[in-house]
Amino acid sequence: MNKLVLKPGREKSLKRRHPWVFSGAMAKLTGDPKSGETIEVCSSDGEFLGVAACNARSQIVARMWDWQKRAIDAAFFHERVERAVALRAHLLPTSDTVRLVHAESDGLPGVVIDRYGETVVLQLSSAGAMRWRDAIADAVMGIVQPHTIYERSDADVLALEGLQPSVGLLRGTSPASPLLVYETGAAFEVDVPHGHKTGFYLDQRANRLRVRELAEKREVLDCFAYTGGFTVNALAGGAAKVTAIDSSGPALELLQRNVALNKLPACECLEGDVFQLLRKMRDQARSFDLIVLDPPKFAPTAAHAEKASRAYKDINLLAFKLLRPGGLLFTFSCSGGVSRELFQKIVAGAALDAGVDAQIVGHLSPGADHPVALNFPEGDYLKGLICRVAGR
Repeated sequence: MNKLVLKPGREKSLKRRHPWVFSGAMAKLTGDPKSGETIEVCSSDGEFLGVAACNARSQIVARMWDWQKRAIDAAFFHERVERAVALRAHLLPTSDTVRLVHAESDGLPGVVIDRYGETVVLQLSSAGAMRWRDAIADAVMGIVQPHTIYERSDADVLALEGLQPSVGLLRGTSPASPLLVYETGAAFEVDVPHGHKTGFYLDQRANRLRVRELAEKREVLDCFAYTGGFTVNALAGGAAKVTAIDSSGPALELLQRNVALNKLPACECLEGDVFQLLRKMRDQARSFDLIVLDPPKFAPTAAHAEKASRAYKDINLLAFKLLRPGGLLFTFSCSGGVSRELFQKIVAGAALDAGVDAQIVGHLSPGADHPVALNFPEGDYLKGLICRVAGR
C-alpha cells in the first residue's frame, strides 16, 4: 500500500481523529496512487495513523476511512452503511424521508445518502467515495432494499476535487415523476433528477415544523422559498397570508403545486432577486409578522467568509426593517465557512444598523439524521436563529 508521510508535528489533528489531511501537511507520497485509492497515513517518524482515500489533485489530499489497519473493501462499506441506518431507526422510527448517511459524521467522507420512501439518492463528493460507488450502492440495496437508487453527484465542490459530475440511475427502476414525499403531515413533490442537492432539503425538517408552530394568524414572508417547504408549513400552521420569493420560476411553480397538494390557501409568489425585492418592499413600507431567510451557501469555505458576511448582513438588515414589532425572524446560514459565533455577530450587527432591539429566542440546527461528529466540527454547517423584534 502506498503511504502518505506527514511533516513533523502535523499528526496532531489526526490523533484527535480529524478526518482530513491537507496538502500542506504532506511531506511525501510514495508511489503514484490513483484517484480515490486507499493509502496508509504515517507521521514523520513512521508511526501508523490510519488508512485513507487519496486525491493528489485536491487541497484535501487524504480523507480518513479508519484509524486502524484494516481492509477498505465492500464489507467495510456495508458495515458503515448498516451502522448509520440503524442509528436513524432509533432516532426517527416513523420517518421514511430521512438522511441515512451524513458523510464524515458517519465515518464515510464524501458520502451522502438520502431516502425518499422507496427511492434512495446517493450524492458522492470525494475521490474515495466515487471509487467505491458500486460497493456503496450494493450496500444500500442490501440493507435498505429500495426500489430505486439514483445518483446526484453534481455538487459544485466536485470542481475543487478535480472530479467529474455523475448523475443517473444506479440500481432498480427510474424514480417516480412526480415523486411524493411526506414530512410531519405535509406532502411534497420532489424532483430527484433536477432539484437542489438530492431533491429536497431534509436538514430543515425540524425548523419547518417550528415555523408551522409559530405561524398562526401571522403574515409571513418566505425568502429563497425554493419548492415551498417553509411556505407549506406556515400555511398549515394557520398563517394569515404567505408571500414566497425565489429567483427560480420553475421552483415557484412546484411550490404552488405543493400548496395545492396540501389543500392550503393560495400564497403570493414573487420571482426575482431576493435582495432587490426586499429593498423594493422596504421602499413600499411593507411589513410582516414572520420572515424566513434560508439563502443558498454564500461561503463554501472559510476563505469566502468575509464576502459572505457582507451578504448575510445586508439581507438580515433588510429583514429586520420589514418586521413589525413583536415579529419573528427565522434566519439561517448553511455556509460551512461561517461559524455559529460569526453568524450571530453578523445578525446582531444587522439589527443594530436596522435600528431595532432584537432578542434571540431560539437556536436552530438540522435534525438527528444530520449528526455532527465531535471530531469533525466542520459538519456543523447549518445554523439558525429565531430573533424577536421588540421595537424600533
